[in-house]
Amino acid sequence: MEDLSLHVLDVVENAIIAKASRIEIYIRDNRDAGIQTIEIIDNGTGMDKETVKKALDPFFTTKNKKTGLGIPLFAQAAKEAGGILEIQSASDKGTKIKATFKLDHIDKKPLGNMSETMRVLKATHPEVEFIYEYIVRP
Repeated sequence: MEDLSLHVLDVVENAIIAKASRIEIYIRDNRDAGIQTIEIIDNGTGMDKETVKKALDPFFTTKNKKTGLGIPLFAQAAKEAGGILEIQSASDKGTKIKATFKLDHIDKKPLGNMSETMRVLKATHPEVEFIYEYIVRP
């Protein structure tokens, strides 16, 4: 994927498939610390501990296809930019995915067009409550 907004779109679509009715997206640029974080929090069906472990495996999916590349590719993008991807989830409790990137890393992908991503999500999923916040700190 060319930019991080496409990773966000993919993770949010997974949350919607997991029956999320509320999805929160927080992007924080902390210039002093030199990091960007992207958090996606949903109230969907969540994952048990075993599924969380498998979620980073590109050959694992809960959908009707052979591979589940969304989360593994997001994790790879974070790792390539000197960061990490963390998943917190529990069955029937929802999921929180947090990706951290070094802002000045040469391999950090651009954020992309988050306003267009949010517009598409709201237009195609009017039944879902979206919370979006983007904060830039010096």
